[in-house]
Amino acid sequence: MSQKTEKPVLSGQRIKTRKRDEKEKYDPTGFRDSILVGLEKAGPDLEAVSKFLDTAGSKLDYRRYGEALFDILIAGGLLVPGGQIAQDGDKQCKTTSCIFAAPCDIASLRNYEQVFTKLMRRYKYLEKMFEDEMRKVLVFLKGFTELERTKLARMTALWIANGSVPPNVLQVLINEHLVKDNLALEFLLEVLVTWKQERGLTSLTSGLKRGGLEGKLMDFFPSNKRTDEHLRAVFEERGLSEVVKLHLAQASQEAKRDIQKELEDKLAEGAPIKDMINDIKEASSKHLISEQDVITLIWATVMSQAEWNKKEELVAEQALKHIQKYVALFAAFTDSSKAEMALLLKIQEYCYENMNFMKIFQKIILLFYKKEVISEEVILKWYRDGHSVKGKMLFLEQMKLFVEWLQSAEEETSESGTEDD
Repeated sequence: MSQKTEKPVLSGQRIKTRKRDEKEKYDPTGFRDSILVGLEKAGPDLEAVSKFLDTAGSKLDYRRYGEALFDILIAGGLLVPGGQIAQDGDKQCKTTSCIFAAPCDIASLRNYEQVFTKLMRRYKYLEKMFEDEMRKVLVFLKGFTELERTKLARMTALWIANGSVPPNVLQVLINEHLVKDNLALEFLLEVLVTWKQERGLTSLTSGLKRGGLEGKLMDFFPSNKRTDEHLRAVFEERGLSEVVKLHLAQASQEAKRDIQKELEDKLAEGAPIKDMINDIKEASSKHLISEQDVITLIWATVMSQAEWNKKEELVAEQALKHIQKYVALFAAFTDSSKAEMALLLKIQEYCYENMNFMKIFQKIILLFYKKEVISEEVILKWYRDGHSVKGKMLFLEQMKLFVEWLQSAEEETSESGTEDD
């Protein structure tokens, strides 16, 4: 069996490493020093700063040192945990060509915004790095001065408005150490005020929705101040009353979902209707939910609890029996004609969208009329001009004889009243 003979090796042989296999040492301070030198040469001229950053990207490794680059352009130097600038011994290495050293007025900050916009337009890969940088920098708010926080808030508004960072970066402010010292709230308010001034109310409200912030505004307040009254006072003082409406609308939607879920559970358990009424009244009063919204919610929830027979001829009896069980629940939330009309329209919509119910619309309304849930005035108003277009001709035809009977009864009452006089 043959064996391979080892080839002789010269002692002291050096193996040449290919350039691509060499791993360059990570050196953020060296990168920082190179950037600081370039910014020093560019001086206060932001056009010259942009030109330097543009050309420097081909020599310096922005892909590797993107975080360090943005630290310098925002704070003037490398940020260490807590928000302080990293020092070399006694020497603090920083530049004045940065956001924190810029004038605080919005016109000056817009010029700095352009530096970032041009940089990321030239080096697209920096966009994601900038978003990550902002999530880090905002957590360091406590380490910045009040003036630096104001400048950063205004710049953040400009960056969000122009799409450089998504609105949801603001959610990192919901951090206990920032919230309890009111830093999160003050920063948020400055961002929102600037955003509204720069891009208008529509941009602001749509951005808050896009970032999932309209339902989280209360989380920016210290725990002992989380009330709708306090939120309204603080936001209205800063000219943000529209944001309060957005918040209340979102809170109302969440409250409606909670009410519906609780009602579903109680219906499934077979809880007493009296308990359901009390719970719904308490929740709707607390969250200022209108009776019209409550009654349509009740209808949808009650009707979702049944497994409807697939045979049309059997559905009528099943539906009327099911609704009859909850008449007291419907009656408790139809004290106003608006609520009655809302219920009637909801029934029309439901019967239109569920084929097997199209022929029993009139029977459901008649049941509610007999049980004094829906009044004849509301039925007549619906018939004349209050109805929806959904299934209009079919449902008006179903109700025709009943409405004629109501009208004749009304006329007889009117004539009887005249004779008595």
